[in-house]
Amino acid sequence: MVNGSLEEWLHPVPRQDDGQAEEMRKLSLLSRLKIAIGIASALDYLHCGCHTPMVHCDIKPSNILLDGDMIAHVGDFGLARFIRQASQPSSSNQTSSIAIKGSIGYAAPEYGYGAEVSTFGDMYSFGIVLLEIFTGKRPTDDRFTNGLNLHNYAKMALPEQVMEILEPTLLNFIEELTITNDARAGNPVRICKVQECLISVVRIGVLCSSEAARERKQASDVLRELQLVMNILVGTGVH
Repeated sequence: MVNGSLEEWLHPVPRQDDGQAEEMRKLSLLSRLKIAIGIASALDYLHCGCHTPMVHCDIKPSNILLDGDMIAHVGDFGLARFIRQASQPSSSNQTSSIAIKGSIGYAAPEYGYGAEVSTFGDMYSFGIVLLEIFTGKRPTDDRFTNGLNLHNYAKMALPEQVMEILEPTLLNFIEELTITNDARAGNPVRICKVQECLISVVRIGVLCSSEAARERKQASDVLRELQLVMNILVGTGVH
């Protein structure tokens, strides 16, 4: 893909040719949300739009590819599994998680206990990726020790402290809205709406990454909610 992977945008690495840091890649608020919507749309199709539902099993930033318009495409279906439907015999298309490990930090916790693969597993991975997109922190960040993980980190911030855990460029964007001299941009109502939208996104990420599989949202619901957030932001003039 023209714009590489989401991983390369969230965590730029030094170039090997001269050792200097790669030119800073910055994703705007709308770009991040657009990418999240693209991932949710892909999962909605896999889970509900295919003739036989499919689980990807390895949703993570390096498997999210960005085209020239920064639209997200899910790649690497090496671990993907079809889901046995209720009408099929129990011996057909079993979705056992045996040998399916996924990626550390992104794989649903129940897979570690031998649970069968399900759409809820993909939604866990999506929730972690969504939180990573907006906080800039990997689930394997060194700070996440002694029971603290990305899910709990975000959950504890809801709702009053969400602005404090945002990726720095997003935090700068909020601060610029606050101090700008532009009447529309600095409008308190507009700022409040933007903050509420960010809280909503983080809350979606937290719900999707719940430890209990049945507490996670379905891709179709997430897609609808993220599109609503996008419409609100566009309506405020954010770009």
